[in-house]
Amino acid sequence: MPNDHVEPTGSSGAGKLTGRITAGPAALLRAEVLEPQLRFEIDALLPWYVQLEKVLLLEYRRLGLLDGAQVGAIADLLDRVTPEAVAREAEESMSDIAFTLERHVTRRLTTEVPAWHVDRSRNDLQATAQLMQGRARLLECAEELIAFGRTAHRLAGRGADLVMPGYTHMQPAQVISPGFYFAALCDQVLHTLERLEAVYRTAAASPMGAGAMAGQELPWDRARMAALLGFPEVRTHALRAVAQRDWALEACAEFSLLGVALSRFVTDLMTWGGAGYGFIDLPDHWSGISSAMPQKKNYPVLERIRARTAHLGAAYTAIATGQRSTPYSNSVEISKEAGSGVPAAFDTVGSVLRLFGAVLENLRFREDRMREACESEYLGGFTLANLLTLRAGVPWRTAQVVAGRYIVQAVERGLAPAEPDGVLLDTLLTAEGHTAEHAAELLAEAMSVRDGLTAKRSDGSANPYAVRALLADQETAFDAWDKRWCGRRADIDAAAAEVDRLLAGPEGRQEW
Repeated sequence: MPNDHVEPTGSSGAGKLTGRITAGPAALLRAEVLEPQLRFEIDALLPWYVQLEKVLLLEYRRLGLLDGAQVGAIADLLDRVTPEAVAREAEESMSDIAFTLERHVTRRLTTEVPAWHVDRSRNDLQATAQLMQGRARLLECAEELIAFGRTAHRLAGRGADLVMPGYTHMQPAQVISPGFYFAALCDQVLHTLERLEAVYRTAAASPMGAGAMAGQELPWDRARMAALLGFPEVRTHALRAVAQRDWALEACAEFSLLGVALSRFVTDLMTWGGAGYGFIDLPDHWSGISSAMPQKKNYPVLERIRARTAHLGAAYTAIATGQRSTPYSNSVEISKEAGSGVPAAFDTVGSVLRLFGAVLENLRFREDRMREACESEYLGGFTLANLLTLRAGVPWRTAQVVAGRYIVQAVERGLAPAEPDGVLLDTLLTAEGHTAEHAAELLAEAMSVRDGLTAKRSDGSANPYAVRALLADQETAFDAWDKRWCGRRADIDAAAAEVDRLLAGPEGRQEW
């Protein structure tokens, strides 16, 4: 059984970090909590902590607390920091990345720098490092969303003129096209990109300079630090800056919503690829088999994608329940435990988009099966009722009744939709006190599969012209989003380059 009374290690390190306690973490605490946390932070956050330390150096220089030589010496050591070197220092620094980075640098300075890290808190430092990592992951997510959307867009373009049944309540309803259907997926992706704007705005406000919770005692230029970190804004209220992880909560909420939508699209593909439909096919290298039933060709990748969307909902639930009922202040519960599943949520949404995108890239429509399914169903009932009203003056509700009765009796007589019975329609109209000229021709037009697409005239409809117009607008929208997110990445890279320029040499350091 584990022994939680093990003699604590690293006591000398703890004593040099704080006078409040003299013993380092217990071995069990270190093994179960601190070391896994540190490994994650070294892998994911170390570059952001180094970047933050560089910006702090420039701020200390501006405040006149460090001279150019001191800034240069620390900056040079920061540039040589490696994950392996930081890991070696961890045990004597309570396995804390901020303490460890500090110890790594101070041990290598030839002259002590008393003012380095004066008036500094780990709270805003940690909040900002996590936010910078989250911001980077949001950029990646947006890029993957755009790439996925463009893949769906190409597929929609290939299917704008094909016909297939559209379903409501799991029943054949109207003629649509694969292009029309996948344009809806494009629209869903654009909707998510729009909603990610709000998430990114949350992630665009820097917590740096908020201190532990009540602000700092030195006149830090928070706006300048934010700009050097690539943030356009400052999270002005000090308490909120360190107490909240809204960006993570909002990102996971959007991933959860996206997962719900994508799972529904995948469900349709699973249905269309199944027995009785056969509308789509995937190449063998994206398919699976049954070891017991050699006749089967399965698509387990679709099951994988749909199952993974469930993890996105779980991630949101985890962070939301982890944050609720906690005090509104900085805490390990909020900053580390509640958000522990956030990196996995980013990983999962990226995996879903890449896998789903590959499926769409390799998807092939079985045009014959889709057309046969349309031709075997009376999908023109709605059109027939419209034509009876617009051309024969039959009141709309009566036209609906006559159309429904015609379809019922035609099916009972074994007539296919392409076999119009004008006499039957005339009989049904006469019973309601109406007539229609050329009833057979009217039926042929209503039940025409090809006309089922072109009969639609409104914007956003399944008409191939409307689909192409919609796809053109969507292409423009994807281009605009691509430009916007690329611009954000360029701004962040430019800020990092400016920090390095200012720290590059004696002349640059004297600017401050």
